[in-house]
Amino acid sequence: MNFIIASVMISLLIFLPDRCGKEEISKGTPECVLQKINEISQEEVWNPPAKVYRYFYGGKKVYFIPQRCCDIPSQLFDEDCNAICAPDGGFSGKGDGACPDFFTSRTGEQLIWEDKREK
Repeated sequence: MNFIIASVMISLLIFLPDRCGKEEISKGTPECVLQKINEISQEEVWNPPAKVYRYFYGGKKVYFIPQRCCDIPSQLFDEDCNAICAPDGGFSGKGDGACPDFFTSRTGEQLIWEDKREK
């Protein structure tokens, strides 16, 4: 009986993925979005910390990086990381005006990633 328990424990240790210290990023996230996340991870921690959300907007899957400190605008881009607009932020706080209905029309919010590093 002890042999069976020991075998199961060893199998679990070998075959379960190592999650220690690794961040969870939603399966199916486009490579270009992963690259943006990697780039943000190389920078100093934002204030507030960076996040990436996935939404549906205008019939398409889009990715949103909320505004950060000061007058830096948010970013909205498609699955190929083509810029769509800046929904908010910037000097006016209202973004670039190219998608004024984003916050009222978006659906299906999913947090893809958030920077959990300490400042």
